[in-house]
Amino acid sequence: MPTASSRIQAVDIHEGDWETPGSVKLWKYTIDGKTEVFKERIHFDDKEKCIIMDGVEGHALEKFKKYKGIFQVINKDEGAFVKLTLEYEKHNEADEPPSQYLDFGAALIRDIDEHLVKAA
Repeated sequence: MPTASSRIQAVDIHEGDWETPGSVKLWKYTIDGKTEVFKERIHFDDKEKCIIMDGVEGHALEKFKKYKGIFQVINKDEGAFVKLTLEYEKHNEADEPPSQYLDFGAALIRDIDEHLVKAA
């Protein structure tokens, strides 16, 4: 992943491996010019073509009680697109929504798309 986007500095496996549901990874990334970490437990929904990243700890969980990223691949004509959904629970109603994380996810998807097109 770090070779596909300069936004990602490292991804380390803490439990399991790259493919096994329930595996835990620690992501180090840059968002809004700051380095952050996100530890997630990964799940897959093959029927819906989803990768689900449940937050376990990290900067996002300092801001939110719960944080989950869902990446879904949707086939369209001869290609596909990726839908990103963020599920989160605020600590307080007055807290801001995670717009910086949504922007980060969209930029990351664009980076990966560009990387894959160049590699094709």
